[in-house]
Amino acid sequence: MNTPRKTPTMADVARLAGVSPMTVSRAFKRDASVSDATRSSILEAADTLGYVFDSTASNLRSQRTDFVAVTIPSINNANFADTVRGLSEGLKERGLQILLGYTDYDIQEEERLVEQLLRRRPEAIVVTGGRHTPRTRRLLENAGIPVIETWDLPDNPVGHVVGFSNAAAVRSMVDHFVSVGITRIAFIGGDADRDTRGTDRRAGFIAAMQAHGLDASRLIAAGTPPISMREGADAMGRLLDTLPDTQAVICVSDLSAFGALTECQRRGVNVPGQIAVAGFGDYEIAGICVPSLTTINPLPREIGKRAADLILDVLDGRQADAATIALEPILMRRQSSP
Repeated sequence: MNTPRKTPTMADVARLAGVSPMTVSRAFKRDASVSDATRSSILEAADTLGYVFDSTASNLRSQRTDFVAVTIPSINNANFADTVRGLSEGLKERGLQILLGYTDYDIQEEERLVEQLLRRRPEAIVVTGGRHTPRTRRLLENAGIPVIETWDLPDNPVGHVVGFSNAAAVRSMVDHFVSVGITRIAFIGGDADRDTRGTDRRAGFIAAMQAHGLDASRLIAAGTPPISMREGADAMGRLLDTLPDTQAVICVSDLSAFGALTECQRRGVNVPGQIAVAGFGDYEIAGICVPSLTTINPLPREIGKRAADLILDVLDGRQADAATIALEPILMRRQSSP
């Protein structure tokens, strides 16, 4: 019978490296009193033994948890993944890790997750969007840690903000179409009660159309967020059946726009000759589909990086007042539009 192996301890590492257990502890905490040569020797000994530093007791003494809580609406959305990647890159040099929560575009689920995450006393919390339940807002306001709202520019932010105006981003797309003589424009969107950023994009579309004195009623629902390619195709089919004179369609996301493109191909509708198609997000698929997709790049990785910089500034005392960092999404003109 195999006898379970004994888990290596800090004392085992200390003996192998020829130092005290306290020096091992300081080396793993990157204490400046430990030289680079000693730290290298300790890390090599730990690697040889398969030792993993247990920071729990140390964190209890220092009241630090060394993680940042993050909530995102979707785990399979490339944009939110890029934001988390940018955030992780910006925090890793400080040894801060990310604890991720998935809300599924549900503000009630966000409330539950925020409460659970705050119980673990993160160093900061990053949430997606600026609309929350009243209780979530109270939890965030009283958390006593940096709160960063992202992917939005809320009128009444809880604390710090790193984001952009979803409405303004879509207005820029409408302005582009109007500038090239396209006036009969539709919008494919989703469930307004769940996707607040999608709701803002829809509102931006309506406001821009009305500002140009154009009909803003070509609104096609496409299902519950996150909207799939299939739902985008179905919505495009309904648009072509009911409003065949439409000259362009703006979709709430690149996935729904790709579905719209494929529906046009199935029906033999030329894009952009008969109808132009635009998305939102600048996913990888937008640049490689045929025709390539005109879209809006919301700078998701930059959002993560700027949020990380802001967290470190607050934790280090360089940023005392609530900050709002407004980014400008980029309109990407490609083959699916004039």
